[in-house]
Amino acid sequence: MKKIKLDIVGLSYSQTQSGAYALVLGEIGGNRRLPIIIGGFEAQAIAVEIEKMHPSRPLTHDLFKTFAENFKIEIQEVLIYNLIDGIFFAKLICSDGKKKIEVDSRTSDAVALAVRFGSPISTYDFIMDAAGIIIESNDFAFLENLDNLPNKENTLHQDPRKEHDTKTEKHVKSPYASLTDAQLEEALDKAIASEQYETAAKIRDEIERRKS
Repeated sequence: MKKIKLDIVGLSYSQTQSGAYALVLGEIGGNRRLPIIIGGFEAQAIAVEIEKMHPSRPLTHDLFKTFAENFKIEIQEVLIYNLIDGIFFAKLICSDGKKKIEVDSRTSDAVALAVRFGSPISTYDFIMDAAGIIIESNDFAFLENLDNLPNKENTLHQDPRKEHDTKTEKHVKSPYASLTDAQLEEALDKAIASEQYETAAKIRDEIERRKS
Protein backbone atom coordinates (compact mmCIF):
# COMPACT_ATOMS: atom_id res chain seq x y z
CA MET A 1 0.00 0.00 0.00
CA LYS A 2 1.23 3.46 -0.87
CA LYS A 3 2.08 5.72 2.06
CA ILE A 4 1.17 9.40 2.08
CA LYS A 5 3.20 11.82 4.22
CA LEU A 6 1.11 14.30 6.19
CA ASP A 7 1.64 17.60 7.92
CA ILE A 8 -0.56 19.50 10.38
CA VAL A 9 -2.41 22.16 8.41
CA GLY A 10 -4.53 23.54 11.22
CA LEU A 11 -6.76 23.06 14.21
CA SER A 12 -10.23 24.54 13.90
CA TYR A 13 -13.03 24.83 16.46
CA SER A 14 -16.21 23.11 15.35
CA GLN A 15 -19.12 25.45 14.75
CA THR A 16 -21.57 22.54 14.72
CA GLN A 17 -20.36 20.24 17.50
CA SER A 18 -19.98 21.67 20.99
CA GLY A 19 -16.55 21.04 22.52
CA ALA A 20 -15.17 19.43 19.36
CA TYR A 21 -12.28 20.47 17.13
CA ALA A 22 -11.19 19.50 13.64
CA LEU A 23 -7.57 18.44 13.33
CA VAL A 24 -6.67 18.99 9.70
CA LEU A 25 -3.78 16.99 8.25
CA GLY A 26 -2.55 17.87 4.79
CA GLU A 27 -0.88 15.74 2.14
CA ILE A 28 2.71 16.95 1.72
CA GLY A 29 3.14 18.02 -1.88
CA GLY A 30 -0.58 17.58 -2.63
CA ASN A 31 -3.92 19.30 -2.21
CA ARG A 32 -5.78 16.68 -0.20
CA ARG A 33 -6.76 17.34 3.42
CA LEU A 34 -7.68 14.78 6.06
CA PRO A 35 -9.96 16.35 8.73
CA ILE A 36 -10.37 14.37 11.97
CA ILE A 37 -12.77 15.36 14.74
CA ILE A 38 -11.13 15.32 18.17
CA GLY A 39 -12.09 16.44 21.66
CA GLY A 40 -11.15 19.69 23.35
CA PHE A 41 -8.56 18.18 25.70
CA GLU A 42 -6.78 16.44 22.83
CA ALA A 43 -6.88 19.63 20.75
CA GLN A 44 -5.31 21.57 23.63
CA ALA A 45 -2.51 18.99 23.94
CA ILE A 46 -1.63 19.51 20.27
CA ALA A 47 -2.06 23.30 20.32
CA VAL A 48 0.09 23.77 23.43
CA GLU A 49 3.08 22.24 21.66
CA ILE A 50 2.46 23.85 18.26
CA GLU A 51 2.16 27.29 19.86
CA LYS A 52 5.18 26.60 22.11
CA MET A 53 3.23 27.34 25.28
CA HIS A 54 5.05 26.44 28.49
CA PRO A 55 2.76 24.92 31.14
CA SER A 56 3.91 25.32 34.73
CA ARG A 57 3.67 21.54 35.16
CA PRO A 58 4.13 18.85 32.48
CA LEU A 59 1.05 17.63 30.63
CA THR A 60 0.43 13.92 30.07
CA HIS A 61 2.08 13.89 26.63
CA ASP A 62 5.06 15.84 27.96
CA LEU A 63 5.43 13.27 30.74
CA PHE A 64 5.33 10.46 28.18
CA LYS A 65 8.06 12.16 26.15
CA THR A 66 10.31 12.62 29.18
CA PHE A 67 9.73 9.02 30.23
CA ALA A 68 10.53 7.72 26.75
CA GLU A 69 13.66 9.82 26.37
CA ASN A 70 15.03 8.63 29.72
CA PHE A 71 14.72 5.05 28.52
CA LYS A 72 16.19 5.87 25.10
CA ILE A 73 12.93 5.27 23.25
CA GLU A 74 12.05 7.33 20.22
CA ILE A 75 8.94 7.53 18.07
CA GLN A 76 10.12 7.00 14.51
CA GLU A 77 6.74 7.45 12.87
CA VAL A 78 3.05 7.97 13.54
CA LEU A 79 0.96 5.93 11.11
CA ILE A 80 -2.79 6.30 10.60
CA TYR A 81 -3.24 2.82 9.23
CA ASN A 82 -6.96 2.13 9.00
CA LEU A 83 -10.44 3.63 8.83
CA ILE A 84 -13.34 1.42 9.90
CA ASP A 85 -16.93 2.66 10.21
CA GLY A 86 -15.71 6.25 10.29
CA ILE A 87 -13.15 5.56 13.04
CA PHE A 88 -9.45 6.24 12.44
CA PHE A 89 -6.86 3.79 13.79
CA ALA A 90 -3.31 4.93 14.46
CA LYS A 91 -0.13 3.47 15.89
CA LEU A 92 3.24 4.67 17.15
CA ILE A 93 6.26 3.02 15.55
CA CYS A 94 8.84 3.11 18.36
CA SER A 95 12.45 2.01 18.68
CA ASP A 96 15.03 1.77 21.45
CA GLY A 97 17.83 1.32 18.94
CA LYS A 98 17.69 -2.46 19.17
CA LYS A 99 14.14 -3.41 18.34
CA LYS A 100 11.09 -1.78 16.81
CA ILE A 101 7.67 -1.94 18.45
CA GLU A 102 4.27 -0.80 17.20
CA VAL A 103 1.94 0.66 19.83
CA ASP A 104 -1.79 1.17 19.25
CA SER A 105 -2.94 4.74 19.87
CA ARG A 106 -5.80 7.14 19.39
CA THR A 107 -5.04 9.39 16.43
CA SER A 108 -5.17 12.57 18.52
CA ASP A 109 -2.73 11.19 21.11
CA ALA A 110 -0.43 9.96 18.35
CA VAL A 111 -0.36 13.41 16.71
CA ALA A 112 0.18 15.12 20.09
CA LEU A 113 3.24 12.92 20.58
CA ALA A 114 4.43 13.38 16.99
CA VAL A 115 4.67 17.17 17.41
CA ARG A 116 6.67 16.67 20.62
CA PHE A 117 9.08 14.10 19.19
CA GLY A 118 9.29 15.71 15.76
CA SER A 119 8.12 12.43 14.26
CA PRO A 120 6.72 12.15 10.72
CA ILE A 121 3.00 11.48 10.30
CA SER A 122 1.73 9.32 7.47
CA THR A 123 -1.27 7.38 6.26
CA TYR A 124 -2.18 5.08 3.40
CA ASP A 125 -3.53 6.22 0.07
CA PHE A 126 -6.80 4.30 0.51
CA ILE A 127 -7.58 6.34 3.65
CA MET A 128 -7.00 9.61 1.79
CA ASP A 129 -9.24 8.34 -1.01
CA ALA A 130 -11.98 7.44 1.48
CA ALA A 131 -11.85 10.38 3.90
CA GLY A 132 -9.67 13.03 2.29
CA ILE A 133 -11.01 16.26 0.86
CA ILE A 134 -9.51 17.95 -2.20
CA ILE A 135 -9.25 21.72 -1.83
CA GLU A 136 -8.29 24.45 -4.25
CA SER A 137 -7.07 26.93 -1.62
CA ASN A 138 -5.93 27.07 2.00
CA ASP A 139 -9.24 28.23 3.45
CA PHE A 140 -11.21 26.19 5.95
CA ALA A 141 -14.66 26.59 4.41
CA PHE A 142 -14.92 22.81 4.03
CA LEU A 143 -15.01 22.49 7.85
CA GLU A 144 -18.36 24.24 8.20
CA ASN A 145 -20.21 20.94 7.93
CA LEU A 146 -18.42 18.64 10.33
CA ASP A 147 -21.33 16.26 10.79
CA ASN A 148 -20.33 14.42 7.61
CA LEU A 149 -16.72 13.88 8.62
CA PRO A 150 -15.44 10.57 10.02
CA ASN A 151 -15.70 9.87 13.74
CA LYS A 152 -13.20 11.58 16.01
CA GLU A 153 -11.66 8.59 17.76
CA ASN A 154 -11.66 4.87 18.28
CA THR A 155 -14.49 4.55 20.82
CA LEU A 156 -12.78 1.55 22.42
CA HIS A 157 -10.22 3.99 23.79
CA GLN A 158 -12.60 6.75 24.84
CA ASP A 159 -13.52 7.54 28.41
CA PRO A 160 -17.35 7.59 28.41
CA ARG A 161 -17.22 10.51 30.82
CA LYS A 162 -15.51 12.52 28.08
CA GLU A 163 -18.26 12.17 25.51
CA HIS A 164 -19.09 15.45 23.81
CA ASP A 165 -22.49 16.81 22.94
CA THR A 166 -22.90 16.60 19.17
CA LYS A 167 -26.05 18.66 18.89
CA THR A 168 -25.96 21.38 16.29
CA GLU A 169 -25.56 24.85 17.72
CA LYS A 170 -25.43 28.33 16.28
CA HIS A 171 -22.18 30.19 15.91
CA VAL A 172 -21.42 32.21 19.03
CA LYS A 173 -19.24 35.31 18.89
CA SER A 174 -15.96 34.95 20.74
CA PRO A 175 -16.14 36.43 24.27
CA TYR A 176 -12.64 37.81 23.66
CA ALA A 177 -13.58 39.80 20.56
CA SER A 178 -13.90 43.06 22.52
CA LEU A 179 -10.40 42.84 24.05
CA THR A 180 -7.45 44.75 22.62
CA ASP A 181 -4.43 42.88 21.28
CA ALA A 182 -2.45 43.74 24.42
CA GLN A 183 -5.28 42.50 26.65
CA LEU A 184 -5.47 39.27 24.67
CA GLU A 185 -1.75 38.61 25.14
CA GLU A 186 -2.05 39.32 28.87
CA ALA A 187 -5.08 37.03 29.17
CA LEU A 188 -3.23 34.29 27.28
CA ASP A 189 -0.25 34.49 29.66
CA LYS A 190 -2.55 34.31 32.69
CA ALA A 191 -4.48 31.33 31.29
CA ILE A 192 -1.27 29.38 30.65
CA ALA A 193 0.14 30.26 34.08
CA SER A 194 -3.04 28.95 35.76
CA GLU A 195 -3.10 25.86 33.49
CA GLN A 196 -6.43 26.81 31.92
CA TYR A 197 -5.46 25.42 28.54
CA GLU A 198 -8.94 25.33 27.02
CA THR A 199 -9.27 29.05 27.72
CA ALA A 200 -5.76 29.62 26.36
CA ALA A 201 -6.66 27.79 23.14
CA LYS A 202 -9.73 30.00 22.62
CA ILE A 203 -7.73 33.16 23.26
CA ARG A 204 -5.08 31.93 20.83
CA ASP A 205 -7.79 31.33 18.22
CA GLU A 206 -8.95 34.93 18.58
CA ILE A 207 -5.38 36.17 18.21
CA GLU A 208 -4.88 34.06 15.09
CA ARG A 209 -8.21 35.22 13.66
CA ARG A 210 -7.07 38.83 13.86
CA LYS A 211 -3.81 38.04 12.10
CA SER A 212 -5.57 36.41 9.15
